[in-house]
Amino acid sequence: MELFDDLKEGIFQTRPNRFVVECTVEGRNVRAYLPNPGRLTELFLPDSRLLLVKHDPASGRKLAYTVVAVEKDGVPVMLHTHSTNDVARVLIEHDRISGLEGARIVKTEHTIGHSRFDFLLSREGRELVLEVKSCTLFSGRIAMFPDAITDRGRRHLMELAELSRTGMQTAVLFIVHSPSVDYFMPEHHTDLAFSRTLFDVRHDVMVKAVGVTWAQDLRLGSAVRELSIPWDLVDRESHDRGSYIVVLRLSRDRVMEIGDLGKMRFRKGYYLYTGSAKADLTQRIERHRRITTKVQGHIDYLRRCAEWHASFPIRTSDELECDLASALGSIAEWSVPGFSAIDCACATHLFGMAGDPLHNAAFIDILMDFRIRRLEKKIEA
Repeated sequence: MELFDDLKEGIFQTRPNRFVVECTVEGRNVRAYLPNPGRLTELFLPDSRLLLVKHDPASGRKLAYTVVAVEKDGVPVMLHTHSTNDVARVLIEHDRISGLEGARIVKTEHTIGHSRFDFLLSREGRELVLEVKSCTLFSGRIAMFPDAITDRGRRHLMELAELSRTGMQTAVLFIVHSPSVDYFMPEHHTDLAFSRTLFDVRHDVMVKAVGVTWAQDLRLGSAVRELSIPWDLVDRESHDRGSYIVVLRLSRDRVMEIGDLGKMRFRKGYYLYTGSAKADLTQRIERHRRITTKVQGHIDYLRRCAEWHASFPIRTSDELECDLASALGSIAEWSVPGFSAIDCACATHLFGMAGDPLHNAAFIDILMDFRIRRLEKKIEA
């Protein structure tokens, strides 16, 4: 299966908004349409190789190029979310999805009430409503969805479950654009509500996940791997507790009073703070986001002068705060001694770097390790 003709290579530069990428194509700087609203932080690193299609000027498109894939570890990852339904069609028509063998596509973009679903199928004389999700987030042997909060995706799950309770067959299919993974999990770090909902509807809605292969020219490979879903681990990990990283930005050098630490000099740059919460992790992070006069920790003093840049919850039943501090210390350019290291042997829980950590491959690798790869041992224990 070939989705795109005459692919062009490009080099990623920046992403000014969710649907636009700035890149270099054939020696020229261009802006390209990105048909994928996900965060894609782990894929869009500096100088990442892109695959694009160029449109005929007569098409009237606002942007001459569309990004259709990005290379990760030498292998293309298909990004065009709308084309994922074309992949699903091929898999269904060739009986490559267990549990959907013999299904016939009756209709695409099927509307029920106020909602629209990707496929209406007919199987063994019964109708089946199918929703398809494109998954590009994976590391090691585990893939996760979503990489950004999806209220729409959660609503679809609840609607599929309700349809199932009225007697209609329903299913959700996650297509993972990688041949190297063995397991699929909902991404409970980013979207806890989606994760809990998927777990709750698993007996009402057929949940399937498969990994597919893409050649360098974006031809769909013949290999299709069904992925296991470790439901027990999903249930155990999908709770609002764990550790987190908060990223703040100082636009200039500052001298600040940090409680019992006294006056401290902070250089211009990005600051990575790690903490933990045994419950109400979301609330803890939101408290850090707010600038407050009620000081509860060293980070509150810094927050008064620093801009909020990003936060990364790591929802887990394990205590990882000190391990996170050690990992961040290994890639940081400097640290702030004694910062929030009160109940542990760590030298600090605050680290600095001059550049944006979201564009730093080493930081993203730490995030992938703590959020995803670390879970492999739990699955196989």
